[in-house]
Amino acid sequence: MKTSLINPSLNKITANIVKRSQQSRADYLQRMSVMDTGKASREMLSCGNLAHGVAACGQGEKDILKSMLQSDIGIISAYNDILSAHQPYQRFPKILKEAVAEMGSVAQFAAGVPAMCDGVTQGHDGMDLSLFSRDVIAMSTAIALSHNLFDAGLCLGVCDKIVPGLLIGALSFGHLPFVFVPAGPMPSGLPNKEKARIRQLYAEGKATRDELLECEMASYHGAGTCTFYGTANSNQLLMEVMGLHLPGSSFVPPEGEFRDVLTKAAAQQAVKLTRSQDKASLAKIISEKTIVNAIVALLATGGSSNHVMHLVAIARAAGIIINWDDFSALSEITPSITRIYPNGEADINVFHAAGGVPFVIRTLLEAGLLHEDVYTILGFGLANFTKEPTLKDNKIDWQDAPKSSAQLDVLRPASSPFATTGGLTLLTGNLGRSVMKVSAVAKECQQITAPAMVFDSQQALKDAFDLGKMEKDLIAVVRFQGPQACGMPELHQLITYLGVLQDRGFKVALVTDGRLSGASGKVPAATKLWPEALDGGIIAKIQDGDVITLDCGSNQLNLLVSEDELGQRTFAQLSDKTSAYGMGRELFVHMRQGVSSAEFGASCFWPSK
Repeated sequence: MKTSLINPSLNKITANIVKRSQQSRADYLQRMSVMDTGKASREMLSCGNLAHGVAACGQGEKDILKSMLQSDIGIISAYNDILSAHQPYQRFPKILKEAVAEMGSVAQFAAGVPAMCDGVTQGHDGMDLSLFSRDVIAMSTAIALSHNLFDAGLCLGVCDKIVPGLLIGALSFGHLPFVFVPAGPMPSGLPNKEKARIRQLYAEGKATRDELLECEMASYHGAGTCTFYGTANSNQLLMEVMGLHLPGSSFVPPEGEFRDVLTKAAAQQAVKLTRSQDKASLAKIISEKTIVNAIVALLATGGSSNHVMHLVAIARAAGIIINWDDFSALSEITPSITRIYPNGEADINVFHAAGGVPFVIRTLLEAGLLHEDVYTILGFGLANFTKEPTLKDNKIDWQDAPKSSAQLDVLRPASSPFATTGGLTLLTGNLGRSVMKVSAVAKECQQITAPAMVFDSQQALKDAFDLGKMEKDLIAVVRFQGPQACGMPELHQLITYLGVLQDRGFKVALVTDGRLSGASGKVPAATKLWPEALDGGIIAKIQDGDVITLDCGSNQLNLLVSEDELGQRTFAQLSDKTSAYGMGRELFVHMRQGVSSAEFGASCFWPSK
């Protein structure tokens, strides 16, 4: 395909990132160069070291690994039975090992990493560990690779913090090639709009718990990723756009011959990368241009706002420094081209059938909004990812991505978008900096001025709703939810209550130093506000009745209280200390104390300054 001239603003934003990252990127690449000896990694091991590493292998595998002529591929998996998206990975290692063996090499299962489900922990104490699990996964990945046996890696992960954690960990071994292996979405179940309706009825006391449970189980009903466009499916789309998945493989269902053939092909591609003269190492693939491509794809598709933290942390792991100004500048030039729930009514399976990720890449390349000159697991050039796989005689047959969408109310070309700007907005003002996902919020709801109703916990808001105290125009301020306070849990359940009020005709919004998932929908929500309440944020000085203005048109979030008045107020203190312990939270004290702010990735690895 022919790509258009690159958008001048895209080039300028990328150049600014390159300049900003010059020293840190050079340092990272130098470290990777030192690690790349040009030999099989296991050649560096002593005889005793190597003997331990292959002791459990069969004799044929031992002979291959002793020869140093073939590759040893490490498998790192987030498999468990709790996450529907990860349950299919139970059978993947066998497929991967057999595929690698067909090429004369060996694959070893290097480690399993922890993977928790926000859908299970939402609204409960375990959710306070969720964000920190990303950095735990990164460290677990590094431990898996620290044996120094492997020539390449296969990373198996799908959901929220898991994929960013795997990638951050793998980047510490960026001198090696890595292929990420998706598992695919579950079949479509109860429509997402109906699920949201029944949730609201339950919140109002108009549906029973049995009715709610039946609804939820009809929505989440099988193996595979949840089908709405949340953080998990945003992960999958981004891995493909960044050139780490096989093209068109992200949203193929987990069961069946097609998925197995793609899984086999992913394993064999990892082997091919170890044999390539121009090896597309992970450090080479994750460049400034690749990170910009990921941000553009996120904005164009209305993806999860959690990635304003995750992409920052991923980039930093590769020595690349980005911030929310970059997201904002790219949003100004990026059209919104998808309508996937919660941004529309269709689910991810409909999006895939309409043209999916290959179409997204094609249309954004044609618009000059993606850098084509990047490395991928297929070599140089993102145009390779405008292909999609089909199954023919039990083999992959690559076809050009469709030139037109099969369903224009779900997926549109960049030349005829749903909106001319991207799905995320940076809000600034005297309260600090925050991010709002606008792709699912009606235009008339994107500006609100109303009195604050202040809560120091999720439960306090629920109690006020149940007592009928929220039947009015208001901006709910939920504070002490930041990474330092309690690990920044997801507050998605609160949107159900605020959505009820919005449907009753009240003007409502949410302002919080906590976060919402990619599933956040119709209620305007300024999230990930920093400085957070526990770190001197003005949010800790807001009082009930203070007027707040949230305006996406001017990208402003302001507390309409004079500086003199604010200067006389003291900061509210976190009175409930129970979030410091229970459900394992006491083990994460050091992470809460050392975590950076949201715009710096909410990471324990790199400081805010």
